[in-house]
Amino acid sequence: MGSMIDWRANLIDDEDGLRRIFRENRTVAVLGAKIDRAAPAYYVPAYLDGRGYRILPVNPTFAGQELFGATIVGTLSELPGPVDVIDVFRRPEYLPGHAREILALPWRPQVVWFQLGIRNDAAAEPLARAGIRVVQDRCMMPDHRRLIGA
Repeated sequence: MGSMIDWRANLIDDEDGLRRIFRENRTVAVLGAKIDRAAPAYYVPAYLDGRGYRILPVNPTFAGQELFGATIVGTLSELPGPVDVIDVFRRPEYLPGHAREILALPWRPQVVWFQLGIRNDAAAEPLARAGIRVVQDRCMMPDHRRLIGA
């Protein structure tokens, strides 16, 4: 019974928990990053980049191109090293596969953040059980603006 409470504590949806994520984590891999400036998967990481976060874009369609001063990689396993947060801009049906991909990495992110409109409890649970804090169905940009300030 204790373990059930333990992993659920890693499902973050409170303001203090979100504020801690922004203050303690500075490197963000953006899974599903886009090069189209009108796309949330471009302007949300652009906002974070402008606030001093290091952004590492991940998208096989744009691999090899530059974005936010970093080369876009095709998969999380191609990142140059560990990151603090994996910010996920992918449809919910892809999340279980991405959760397996994240758990197979030789390192663990502190946080996996599913963007606004993205929720998959079957993907969130194994990540939370592995000690990773999980945020679902929230956007980093307005949450950062509101909790940390521009």
